[in-house]
Amino acid sequence: MTDDLKKAALQYHAEPKPGKIAIEVTKPCASQQDLSLAYTPGVAEPCREIEADKEAAYQYTSKGNLVAVITDGTAVLGLGNIGALAGKPVMEGKAVLFKRFADIDCFDIEVDADEADDFVDTVARIASGFGGINLEDIAAPHCFDIEKRLIEKLDIPVFHDDQHGTAIIITAGLKNALELQGKNFSDIKVVCLGAGAAGIASMNMLMAMGTAKENILLCDRQGVVHTGRDNLSEQKQLFASAHTQRTLEEAMHGADVCIGVSGPNLISADMVKSMADKPIVFALSNPDPEISPATALAARDDLIIGTGRSDYPNQVNNVLGFPFIFRGALDVRASEINEAMKVAAVNALAKLAKEPVPQEVSHAYGVEQFVFGPEYIIPKPLDPRLKEFVSAAVADAAVKTGVAKKPYPSHYPAQVE
Repeated sequence: MTDDLKKAALQYHAEPKPGKIAIEVTKPCASQQDLSLAYTPGVAEPCREIEADKEAAYQYTSKGNLVAVITDGTAVLGLGNIGALAGKPVMEGKAVLFKRFADIDCFDIEVDADEADDFVDTVARIASGFGGINLEDIAAPHCFDIEKRLIEKLDIPVFHDDQHGTAIIITAGLKNALELQGKNFSDIKVVCLGAGAAGIASMNMLMAMGTAKENILLCDRQGVVHTGRDNLSEQKQLFASAHTQRTLEEAMHGADVCIGVSGPNLISADMVKSMADKPIVFALSNPDPEISPATALAARDDLIIGTGRSDYPNQVNNVLGFPFIFRGALDVRASEINEAMKVAAVNALAKLAKEPVPQEVSHAYGVEQFVFGPEYIIPKPLDPRLKEFVSAAVADAAVKTGVAKKPYPSHYPAQVE
């Protein structure tokens, strides 16, 4: 980061008042009557209603539109284990995105907890005041255990965005890239460089879309995750390969797809040259991808490439997912975000990318016109139709799979079978 950008970032967060979020009052508070309704004695009435029926909290409090963004600070962006408090600017940023894109209110919560048991206990004890829990920047492998246990304990959506949000956006982009390349999920050979939360969840999502586990090679710092290795985590064991490839270079040979969620400059031009015809590479390390688009495209002119950066085509950006997924889940009061809802989000994002793009979206990115093709396989975050497509699809899937407590909203577009 340049000195100018560093200075601008610090100034942005500090002025005119510290931080990026605040609380607003949603009811009048200008008279004695207002005060008597907002607090004592009037506030006792909704308290009694909620005591009699916990579901009344959705009617009389902000619970139904309130998400907790919670971290332990163990895997914050590319900064690593910087601690819960140092992760607060990121959690505030997440809250900004929830509000900006889906009008969802958020409290950011930073939990000092060295043990998963303490973290789970803390979140479970405060969860009743929220409509959903967004887990954020929690290191693997204990992020898997934390999410699983909280889903089992709570009757509101619990969603680890670093896992499932990333996986949904990757899979949506890949679905369209495969179509352009004339390939199918069921036939492809996949290399995943990175075996943390994002990598594991993405491979699970690809299997949900039809990719065979035997056609996936998962790679970590030691190379291919294979059955001959010791001390593999439970999640890595599920993807341990019986194939003979041991290095990333060997794994890339003949692969149709490479998903990079690891670190900068780990994929060489020669590796890309060794891939199958019409390959796809998602190099998602930020700010420096596993291979630059210029290098990759110089190696293969039949390649489709995506990155995590906004200054390259095909940005894989989680903001395309989590605000709208939670919006759909909250609007039907879903008890969880299940696999069907995740797949619905994938399909909705892929479908939206094929629709004619409003001119204001193209202008916002300084482009004459976005058109579905190798350099536009996934929607842009500023596309105003994301709620119409993604939230509606998620809400519909929740209703159809029986995890919704409210019907499909009448103000959403009709869903076509």
